[in-house]
Amino acid sequence: MSKPTKIIISGGGTGGHVFPAIAIADAVKQLDPSAQILFVGAQGKIEMEKVPKAGYPIKGLWISGFQRKLSLKNLLFPVKLAWSLLRSWFIVRSFKPDVAVGVGGYASGPLLEVATRRGIPALIQEQNSYAGVTNKLLAKRANKICVAYDHMEKFFPADKLIETGNPVRKDFFAKVIQKREAYMHFGLNPGLKTIFVFGGSLGAASINKAMAANADRIAHDPEVQVIWQVGKLYYEQYKDSATALHERVRLLPFVDRMDLAYEVADVVVCRAGALTISELCLLGQAAILIPSPNVAEDHQTQNAMALTDKEAAILVPDAEASAKIIASAQELLADPDRLARLSGNVKKLAKPDAADTIAEEVLKLARK
Repeated sequence: MSKPTKIIISGGGTGGHVFPAIAIADAVKQLDPSAQILFVGAQGKIEMEKVPKAGYPIKGLWISGFQRKLSLKNLLFPVKLAWSLLRSWFIVRSFKPDVAVGVGGYASGPLLEVATRRGIPALIQEQNSYAGVTNKLLAKRANKICVAYDHMEKFFPADKLIETGNPVRKDFFAKVIQKREAYMHFGLNPGLKTIFVFGGSLGAASINKAMAANADRIAHDPEVQVIWQVGKLYYEQYKDSATALHERVRLLPFVDRMDLAYEVADVVVCRAGALTISELCLLGQAAILIPSPNVAEDHQTQNAMALTDKEAAILVPDAEASAKIIASAQELLADPDRLARLSGNVKKLAKPDAADTIAEEVLKLARK
């Protein structure tokens, strides 16, 4: 009897890294149910909660990013890095993986550095249109590099690239949803147009400030209703705002049924994270993207431009959010031809088999 394939998947720090990693693991298990998968993440980060919930074991590294501004935290960085490299060496020696997968984020650096130096084949997955620092450093020793956007040869060796798209967990899209159920879930009027605004699970300060500033504009448009996911951090601050108290606005700290929210949304207003964009593409969802200015290398603007260049979304700079967040959505809703064009164009960019394609590449490397 042949021994099971062993795979280490490393990285995280944000949902945009963690959920694609889980999607890859799920796809691997579909193709090879006997495969043994171990995750390695950063202590205290989202992966330490989400990965076990998804049914996979995880080990943590004491690692964090290097601060771009002067910070006392940077004095600890060399110590954390050395500790994480040593810890990674023990993990790799103990688990004996056939292949290592890096999805970006702090933990993937030390783990893949150790794995590749020990001769273990490696695959990295880059979610964004502007490559992250960790993946750029790992690229020269990786065997395969799976990307979501074209023109990524400016960051990585062209002969290693596979344009797979970003993996999204299939159970999110497998549900059959009745629109009536979705309207009832949020207490919405099926006869009105719906704008769905969100800035991630924790919320986005500038988007929330912009929404609070648009109470009059929403009040004077009786044809429109709004789902506003304010985020857990901001709920108390905005729950009594004029916008939140309007009868056609549903303010929520967190939307636990994103599938239902997407189902009722005629237009989505959101950040331009890689995972969100993958969902928009798969659903053919017309969107107004407000890229976060607080991310490395302004990569969310690059993500958004990859869509706007193909007339597949509308980009509103973060600094203009207050003036345009609702006005842009209203203009789009008043132009059904453009709305349909955006929806059709973004749907063309979808890669629904991304997780399966990446899983196949992972297993090919493992069998070598």
